[in-house]
Amino acid sequence: GVADIMIATQVRHAKLWLAGDARNWELAAYELELLKEGLEDIVKYFPVYKDMPVGQMIEATAMAPIAEVEAAVKAKDRAKFAGAFDKLTAACNTCHQSSNRPFIVIQRPTGSAFPNQSFAPKK
Repeated sequence: GVADIMIATQVRHAKLWLAGDARNWELAAYELELLKEGLEDIVKYFPVYKDMPVGQMIEATAMAPIAEVEAAVKAKDRAKFAGAFDKLTAACNTCHQSSNRPFIVIQRPTGSAFPNQSFAPKK
């Protein structure tokens, strides 16, 4: 359901940051695409969840910041990536607050929860 997709989205969000922070643009593009697909699945399959129009909320809050992150990744611009990522994170939190889930607060990862994966770009 929605919760399972959101858990996967949180993982993708963290991996997106770790990849972009390491300037691994190929991995960042991959994680962003998976994150976007998960949100698109919610819009398609769960447009209303617990009487909340989550599909509309996602489209209204998250899609523009995702496009900004996408542009920064394509440009391979670390500074623009960080700013766009922060806007995406703020959009996630806005959506959580609007859907009566203010206790779910997303932030930039402060470390990696994935010790078995290197986020450094391939040389």
